[in-house]
Amino acid sequence: MAEIKKVCVFCGSSPGRGGRFIDDAKAFGEILGQEKIGLVFGGGGVGLMGTVARAARDSGSEVTGIIPTFLVNRERPEAAHSTHTIVTKDMHERKHKMFELADAFVALPGGIGTLEELIEQLTWIQLGQHQKPLLILNTEGFWNPLLKLLESFRDHGFLGQHAIDNLLVAEKVEDILPMLRNAAAPVTLWALREDQAISENM
Repeated sequence: MAEIKKVCVFCGSSPGRGGRFIDDAKAFGEILGQEKIGLVFGGGGVGLMGTVARAARDSGSEVTGIIPTFLVNRERPEAAHSTHTIVTKDMHERKHKMFELADAFVALPGGIGTLEELIEQLTWIQLGQHQKPLLILNTEGFWNPLLKLLESFRDHGFLGQHAIDNLLVAEKVEDILPMLRNAAAPVTLWALREDQAISENM
């Protein structure tokens, strides 16, 4: 089983409205720090991004923020107190760097940017480009509409059940790391070829 040393977290640059969003982001950051697992995130110091980063850093995690130039003034990376901050030329470079550094991915609640990052990783898994665990934290049922949409894709014949199964769903913060560790597996060339062959024959 592959060891998870760094987790990439996708989440909102807003705190959200009500609910446990901030509390869960802080709790997950603290867990990463306590477990000495590095955090890779979008670099912003505001919203859920800033919350998870500060909690992770304060609890002992090495925190790497990756932010494109055009968002530096808007999302205040200095407020996240990251261990390292990487400024990229655009969003594409940012996402590629996040992928390179991470051993697993977790999506907390967020907006359309968070959704786009999540779906991209799910697509890459389906196409056999990697086998890194991908998980959503379903705080107060936040991701239920997405899960229903994926089921609709499946029911209409546009998505296989195996693609849905690739998306781990945690209902509680404390379940995240055990689920990621259980799903982690070494990426082998044979496995990638097998997954790609299955995808091409769908």
